Amino acid sequence: MLTEKAGSFSLVLERPLSPFPIQQLLLLNDLDNLFNRGRVPFATWNKTVLASSLQSATENSGNSGFITFSSKFLKSQGWNLLNGQNGRVQSQMQKNTLAQPMSKLVCIFSEEESEHGEWAHGNFPLEEYIKALDRSKGELYYNHSIGMRHSKITEQIYVGSCIQTEDDVETLSNVAGVTAILNFQSGTETENWGINSISINESCQKFNILMINYPIREGDSFDLRKKLPFCVGLLLRLLKKNHRVFVTCTTGFNRSPACVIAYLHWMTDTSLHAAYNFVTGLHLCRPDRPAIAWATWDLIAMVENGMHEGPPTHAVTFVWNGQEGEDVTLVGDFTANWKEPIRANHKGGSRWEAEVRLSQGKYYYKFIVNGQWRHSTSSPSERDQSGNVNNIIIIGDTASVRPSVQQQIKDVNVVKVIERPLTENERFMLAKAARCVSFSICPIRLAPK
Repeated sequence: MLTEKAGSFSLVLERPLSPFPIQQLLLLNDLDNLFNRGRVPFATWNKTVLASSLQSATENSGNSGFITFSSKFLKSQGWNLLNGQNGRVQSQMQKNTLAQPMSKLVCIFSEEESEHGEWAHGNFPLEEYIKALDRSKGELYYNHSIGMRHSKITEQIYVGSCIQTEDDVETLSNVAGVTAILNFQSGTETENWGINSISINESCQKFNILMINYPIREGDSFDLRKKLPFCVGLLLRLLKKNHRVFVTCTTGFNRSPACVIAYLHWMTDTSLHAAYNFVTGLHLCRPDRPAIAWATWDLIAMVENGMHEGPPTHAVTFVWNGQEGEDVTLVGDFTANWKEPIRANHKGGSRWEAEVRLSQGKYYYKFIVNGQWRHSTSSPSERDQSGNVNNIIIIGDTASVRPSVQQQIKDVNVVKVIERPLTENERFMLAKAARCVSFSICPIRLAPK
């Protein structure tokens, strides 16, 4: 399929979807290896489940076979299909072998298809597997089997991984004194991990705990950025009602600590650097720091009326795809009103780049190539009143109480957020905007039901 659509192609498999690690397998039972619900990916060697470190084999030309499964795509059909193709799975797994028909299960990802496969398999050189192991060292991995974990951040705020059982609710109530839960886990995630959300909600009612669910897509930096202002607003409203709040997501690594960090940054006039270090020092996590910085500038834009007067907020790499030997410069309303072109650097082949630090806003620009004014067909453009076609770039966005996740316009240019200390005026605007979002949220009926 891929060859027919795209011609020749290369596939680089770095590791299974976060937060699942690549690791050498030592102690796993047979059925867990074959169907582990996404919790532990595993590798095989010559169709044999590993029981020790990898060893090269002349029979397979030094290639390590692998099979991975992610709970994100958990469906009953996967296990049924595997059973149907492999026949006596149980007996074969007792021999530590994987049946040959496994090759029938293939995972295809393409931009045109939204459906995701369940299983992936293949092989890659042993040396690449060992390099992947080295690259994964020091990363955080979620172990669902150890149960819920939580950390105290302030007297009123706790943060942690997902609630798995009714006993977890009892622990939060009796041990931590939690009276409200702010949960960013989606319904699909809950089902994938086998969590009975109905019994947990009933348990919350039993212990008089208010449960608020506001799903944020796992691993989606853009979705987190857009929804953070509303999340922080919810947290502030709960704290203003003297609730002791447990902020949670599936792993407790990203979404929930990001909300707490953003709250400290926006509502308590703490720098992002200090808030980040404070939370990560108390709770083992690795929140999406750029998403928090993006959301910060989006909030400030709410009260700026489209004009940012402080230092730059974003670093932009403008890209021109041309030919070798060209003389390329960048010019726009940000280069002294089109009067001072910036020379682009040749990055090899047909790629030229010019890096500029800009504040949030809307800008027009063009490229001068060998003395000719031209616009890039790889980036958005507009025609002005005089009929001239200019490229256009919109940097940043404006926060909203009800964020609409629109399809992003394809642009060859690269925009990165700048994290820096805020000016006094920016701090004032941030505090104002964050509170405006918070108190624009419809008042919460503070009852467990």
